[in-house]
This record gives sequence, structure tokens and C-alpha cells, in this order.
Amino acid sequence: MDRDSEDDETATGQATLVEGTARVVAIEDDVPWLEPEQTTSCGGCAASGLCGAKGIGTVASQLARRRFPLPDAPRLVVGDRVVVGVSERALLKASGITYALPLVFMFGAGGVAQWLADSDGITMVSMVAALGVGLIAVRLGGQALSAHGQLAPRFLRRAGSDETCQTTARPAPELND
Repeated sequence: MDRDSEDDETATGQATLVEGTARVVAIEDDVPWLEPEQTTSCGGCAASGLCGAKGIGTVASQLARRRFPLPDAPRLVVGDRVVVGVSERALLKASGITYALPLVFMFGAGGVAQWLADSDGITMVSMVAALGVGLIAVRLGGQALSAHGQLAPRFLRRAGSDETCQTTARPAPELND
């Protein structure tokens, strides 16, 4: 078994999915639109200011921006709670692209510029330019992951009344290449 498939599977041979609960908030052209549900832990992390967990009057608008379609879901109605899953490996790829890639570009360019020019000014300009290139690379990498359907949530099941988010070993749905 090669290393890539080994990383994506648990000891049982099943891919690990990160699950989340969402509520159907609209149906447009037979496609349900979902909003992720906030759990009791929401609001306690460093990104809570960005996700809408804090701030008076901002939660509804932040949640509306996080809405997503779920085209391959079975017949759902507004108000249904469902469990959706995304491959843990896809999330790790997306995180690496988003956070590491711009830093690699920036520090790599800074090191090369400092070595070649031995000038702090040129090094700083090179680092800023490389950061911009790294951010463009992030956009392209994210579009590639999305185009392959790796970041698209998959319908797993209808959620129970007390069900919350978790990471579980489940067979990942086949991705369309």
C-alpha cells in the first residue's frame, strides 16, 4: 500500500471524515441550501470573530455567508437537520495550501533575495511580492480542490435531535475526477 492511501485510511481501511451538522434553510430549484449549526464550543476559538460566533447583530449575516448547496442530498425540507462530511485529508490539503504555501513563497523569496542582493530593502520588496504570488497560488490551489469536488460536503445521514459534530471513520463517497 502506498503512503498516500495509507495516510487517508484508518486501521479498518476506511477514510476518515470530519462530520458536521447543518440545517436546511432554503430549497432552490430542488437543491437544498444548508447553514452549518454552531455547537457549544463555537465562540471559544481564535477564529470566532471571523465565523460569526461573537458580535451582536453579526451572527445571522455571517451564517448566511456560510450557506452552501447540497445537490446530491435525498429529498429534504426546510428545517431538516443533516450530517455532512468532508474528507479529513482534503481539509489537511486545504489548510496546507491556505497557510503554508504563502509563507513558503515569502520566506523562500526573502532568503534568495538576501543571498543575491544582500540588501534589506530588496529583501522586503521581494518578500511582499512573493507573498502576493503565494496568495494567487492559494486561490488557484483552492479552485483545483473545489473543481475535483474534494472540498464539497457530502450528505451522510439525517441528524438525530441530540447529534453534534465529530470525526469518525466512515467510507468516503467516491470523488468524481
